[in-house]
Amino acid sequence: MDVRETTLQELFGGPKQYLVPLYQRPYAWESRQRERLWADVLELSETRRTDPGATHFTGSLVFSTGTIVPTGMEFLVVDGQQRLTTLSILLCAVRDTFRERRPEWPVLAESIHEQYVADRFKPGDARLKLLPTQADRDAYRSVVDGGADLPDEPDASVSGVRDAYTYFRRELGRVDDLELTRDAVLGGLVFVSITAKDEDNVYRIFESLNNTGMRLTQGDLVRNDLFMRLGHRGESAYSSWWLPMQRRLSVNDLELLFWLDAVAEEPLLKQGDIYSSQQARLAAMDDEQILAEIERFSRLSEHLMRIRDPSQESDPAVRKHLRHLAEWSSTTTVPLTLRLLSRRAAGTSTSAEVAGALATLEAYLVRRTLVGRPGQGLNRIILQACGELDDRPVDQVLLDYFSTGRKHFATDDQVREAIRTQPFYLRGLRNQQKLILKWVQEELNPNEPIDVERSTIEHVLPQTLTPDWRATLAADLDGESVDAVHERLVHSLGNLTLTGYNATLGNRPFSEKQTEYRQSSFTALNRLVLDAPVWARTQILARSEWFADRITRQWTGPNERARAVGGRRDWSVVHRAITAIPAGRWTSYGDLAALIGTHPAALGVHLAGTHIHGTHRVLQGSGTVAPGFRWPDPSDCRDPRAVLEAEGLVFSSSGVARARDRLSTAALAVRIGLIDGFVDGPVDGLVDG
Repeated sequence: MDVRETTLQELFGGPKQYLVPLYQRPYAWESRQRERLWADVLELSETRRTDPGATHFTGSLVFSTGTIVPTGMEFLVVDGQQRLTTLSILLCAVRDTFRERRPEWPVLAESIHEQYVADRFKPGDARLKLLPTQADRDAYRSVVDGGADLPDEPDASVSGVRDAYTYFRRELGRVDDLELTRDAVLGGLVFVSITAKDEDNVYRIFESLNNTGMRLTQGDLVRNDLFMRLGHRGESAYSSWWLPMQRRLSVNDLELLFWLDAVAEEPLLKQGDIYSSQQARLAAMDDEQILAEIERFSRLSEHLMRIRDPSQESDPAVRKHLRHLAEWSSTTTVPLTLRLLSRRAAGTSTSAEVAGALATLEAYLVRRTLVGRPGQGLNRIILQACGELDDRPVDQVLLDYFSTGRKHFATDDQVREAIRTQPFYLRGLRNQQKLILKWVQEELNPNEPIDVERSTIEHVLPQTLTPDWRATLAADLDGESVDAVHERLVHSLGNLTLTGYNATLGNRPFSEKQTEYRQSSFTALNRLVLDAPVWARTQILARSEWFADRITRQWTGPNERARAVGGRRDWSVVHRAITAIPAGRWTSYGDLAALIGTHPAALGVHLAGTHIHGTHRVLQGSGTVAPGFRWPDPSDCRDPRAVLEAEGLVFSSSGVARARDRLSTAALAVRIGLIDGFVDGPVDGLVDG
């Protein structure tokens, strides 16, 4: 590498252009970073009044080796583009302040523009000393051309460029010696310039660097990987697919999208391992497949926006259930919902099927809450459902899936019993309790929307009994004491409603509460309460039965036929196959899953909780070790690749196992006696290795 100290004057002087590659994030500096830089400039300017040679170290800049083009030299900005873009915007602000203050001396402004911002004798974008990413170019061009036509858009990078220019123009208006500030910026801010030579791996340099104050996210690294692999072929994909996605999603949402996509295949994947997982997958792809992946990610971002904002959904039934799941506020459901919407977009599922599948997912969550089922294992169960989607209608697949095994999809009888006997008010999250009541009301009166945030759960029979309320209960005890009846029924669903008057109702007499209920938006939910002459044991139990009838119809329960059949996988076949893999050989999750007709994700979840010798010989389809792989013994810290290499398995320098050592599904079936054939030869057209 060529490492040297330099200034902006040297960097931008002469026929040079600095290109910010596609894989870099858009402009993202915020006010605190701009203010820190400006404070450094002001301090340096003051110091240079008495010490004209004073400098201030501003950080490092990393470039690729310059390329000779007809208009001069081109350098790729590997690291430092946020700082470099900010300083170029600052130079434009200095130029425009000179134009405003010293119109009689145009040379002061034009010398900055011609030497350090843009060359008017070069065509198009070749004139720009700095060419940002496509996301920033329109806003940056406006700044270069005087800032008059800055686009007024909500896009983060556009507003960032605009805000930086506006900030520097305002601050420069307070500067008394503009020439001193100009000289400090051009000649006093010092950088370490690192230029990578041809043999240096620019991609690896970027991967290992963090911009000052701008940590590279997992999403940044995935973008880097995608576009570094594509080179110039990435330009059209960036414009058509990546840039629209980047404008839809925040930096954090983009990272979340990559995780949501990957976790459907690798349920144990941590968010900090997104890049390594996606990188391993992309390594096995050619350019056309990577271009298709970028398009797929962009379409996924559209689905994610629809999940976040269900009003964008055109189908009423799908929109209703998307809205319910969004209100439920559980990210656990998002990977599965993304898969369902992707299936519909690909034409392999209809809107009716997707609506049915979402209705089953919603019913599963609601029924679990009603019976007081704790949340342990819920993430695993729902993520594993992603792997169950096959060629059958998705609504039937999910109904059968949730109905079988130990997934605790509550039956009608279990729901009825819970509504009658369990303290619903003490189970689950308060917001989800309110949602169940809200959705019952909306089903009865869909034309009257309810704002849950402005509503509270009201106990009709109050939590604290007054003498009048005790007397009412005493008249209908059926052999129990007043306190026993109160304790058993006060938190049950039959005694609860929604109201905006909870703070004022409290333990007021029943007749006064009825008057308030009649004025509320929940008359359908409160019909039995409004019609009751008194409110005691009999009325609460009757309303519990009413709720049970409504809820079991509104949220359909499990498929009893599937429950009876059981639907449990015969994992023993998988266990036998794993133990049959010899040292020096490997198979994939997909090959192994195909033995019993399950999905690789479901297999991965099963193996994560199973102690079987040889699971380290099961790799991803690309031949790489799964990022989420863990040994059965939590204290075992061995590197699985090192163990495999010690057993004789050969890996490439990029960590991909040798293809000829792979055992196919057919070869595994032969080894454990499921089919006849030659262990080391062709089987039904499939070759072992």
